[in-house]
Amino acid sequence: MVDYVDKILKSPNAPMQIRALQEAILLENNKRQEFREWVTPSMKAEFINGSIVMHSPVKRKHWKVTNLLSRLMSTYVSFYQLGEVGVEKIMISLTRNDYEPDLVFFSKEKSDEFREDQLLFPAPDLVVEILSRKTATIDKGLKMIDYAAHGISEYWIIDSDRQTVAQHYLVDPKDTEYFPAKVLTKYDMIASRVIKGFEIPVFAIFEDEANLEAMNKLMKSI
Repeated sequence: MVDYVDKILKSPNAPMQIRALQEAILLENNKRQEFREWVTPSMKAEFINGSIVMHSPVKRKHWKVTNLLSRLMSTYVSFYQLGEVGVEKIMISLTRNDYEPDLVFFSKEKSDEFREDQLLFPAPDLVVEILSRKTATIDKGLKMIDYAAHGISEYWIIDSDRQTVAQHYLVDPKDTEYFPAKVLTKYDMIASRVIKGFEIPVFAIFEDEANLEAMNKLMKSI
């Protein structure tokens, strides 16, 4: 970013470039506000870099993964009063973009500040995205960059076809890029770095019986 600013400032028409950028950002902000007034709870839509991105209905394998993971995570987080887990229609508002991740976790410190009628939420502590053919490029690219830049400490990218989880995380809270992902298979255990003590077999995200076994172990530990 510093290099980009220096490049503009070295240009003789720097004021014109800056003015054009300011006008473009103003127009985008107006469009973003219109998006927020237009979108409804029944829609799956996001505002990304000035454009409205509509999402198709998900396949069964997608919502099954969401349900299995959220069941384990929500039970654990709720019992230990660690915060809140949100699924599907939680819109997080970052500096430029509005996203609706598949699953999010907010620490108790953040969630205690939420109002009952709140619609837009700050950057979570953990985000989970489940890949689809249409979203894979954004999930692995722009979103990863944006989530890291806004201090989202942990980011899981789940591939339901390969039954893997790519676990990204910030080594230091001041970092703006994720540490190279550790890709876990169904034979591995995954331990959250932000939800203290939450550790499950990856297979429990994809298979009902393994999910029930993981739930039983979590309940025993509780």
